[in-house]
Amino acid sequence: MLRKILIANRGEIALRIIQACRELGIATVAVHSTADRESLHVTYADEAICIGPPASRESYLDVSSIVSAAEITGADGVHPGYGFLAENADFAEVVEDCKLTWIGPRPRSIRLMGDKAAARRTAEDAGVPVLPGSREPLTDARAARALADELGYPVILKAVAGGGGRGMRIVRAGEELEGLLATAGQEASKAFGDGSIYIEKYLVQPRHVEFQVLADGHGRVVHLGERECSIQRRHQKLIEEAPSPALTPELRSAMGEAAVRLSASVGYENAGTIEFLLDEDGSFYFMEMNTRIQVEHPVTEMVSGVDLVKWQIRIASGEPLTLPEGDFVPNGHAIECRINAEDPERFTPSPGRIDVYHPPGGPGIRVDTHAYEHYRIPPHYDSLVAKLIAWGEDRAEAVARMQRALDFFVVEGIKTTIPLHQRIMADRDFRAGRFSTRFMESFLAKKG
Repeated sequence: MLRKILIANRGEIALRIIQACRELGIATVAVHSTADRESLHVTYADEAICIGPPASRESYLDVSSIVSAAEITGADGVHPGYGFLAENADFAEVVEDCKLTWIGPRPRSIRLMGDKAAARRTAEDAGVPVLPGSREPLTDARAARALADELGYPVILKAVAGGGGRGMRIVRAGEELEGLLATAGQEASKAFGDGSIYIEKYLVQPRHVEFQVLADGHGRVVHLGERECSIQRRHQKLIEEAPSPALTPELRSAMGEAAVRLSASVGYENAGTIEFLLDEDGSFYFMEMNTRIQVEHPVTEMVSGVDLVKWQIRIASGEPLTLPEGDFVPNGHAIECRINAEDPERFTPSPGRIDVYHPPGGPGIRVDTHAYEHYRIPPHYDSLVAKLIAWGEDRAEAVARMQRALDFFVVEGIKTTIPLHQRIMADRDFRAGRFSTRFMESFLAKKG
């Protein structure tokens, strides 16, 4: 087992990793920018080192500063959390070259699955369903138009190195394609340093369903069921739940087996997520793989009883998985609401000082947060204040507990998305489990 882990991240995920390490008896090192001196992950880590000014590129994305901090403190492992450098294969290689343990998948897997076109080809070769589209990045507008005409409209353009909706455009007619291809390429180049684009058939009313996998270094791969992630705005997730209201045991078994098969085919190790699109007719298609822990991992933990972060550390330490293989049966139902420092009407950031902070409690409630009363939410990073998770014996109880917890969650001094989540929980279609990735469009239109 590792002795001391440096956490190359900030906020609630850094604190979550510290909690897991504390239970395992592992010392922790927090790195932080000058803007995060008063963050809770700095307070609760055994050691803390400032690695630069507020700008991410000069602190949390500065590889040399992070590795130097690990060497200075005598850390023997690095956990990247999610975001920042978590899916950066070059960073993982530097960590390993410095004789530190990387708590994540091998750099080769990160690089392969991070290339969306290569990941798509890998899924096809593993016999996992993929949407009709291009096996290679598009080379020119004429070839793209010919393929789009063959697939039939609408189609979707996606960045090869992309994520979070950047470099993504829906094309509904042939005459739109050339302009949208140029726009998507420019956006992808600016966001990822790679303007390569590929094309897929676009599903009009799909669900976004992802499967959590764990794989050790001894050839064992298991899945812990699915998460429903369809409630999103501009490809940014707002609410996640486990299990999905749309899946039957048979469909869960088929999708889970596909997720395990794909992970095994690339020799995957550690925690990862296989993301699928689920069509209205029950067909499912591989979308991408996230080679890290997910923001929404708590809902899986709540219905599985498995500490995913501890298993990340154990796997990186060389321990074999002891979790059962085969069909996963969730225990109850869990829902997560992302509480962001945003104006819930205009979705604009609302950083600043929290004057009053009272998180909810009670049966079935979990709050993952780095916030506290008088803490100042900095404007330099994502706007996540807390992840509010509710567990119930069934979905109806989980929704009821989430409603109660949202009503009891008091944050003053900044605006948050709590009122938005309260409205969603009361929505008739949401409560009935009738939704797709287009839910927020109709939901916001109804309010207007």
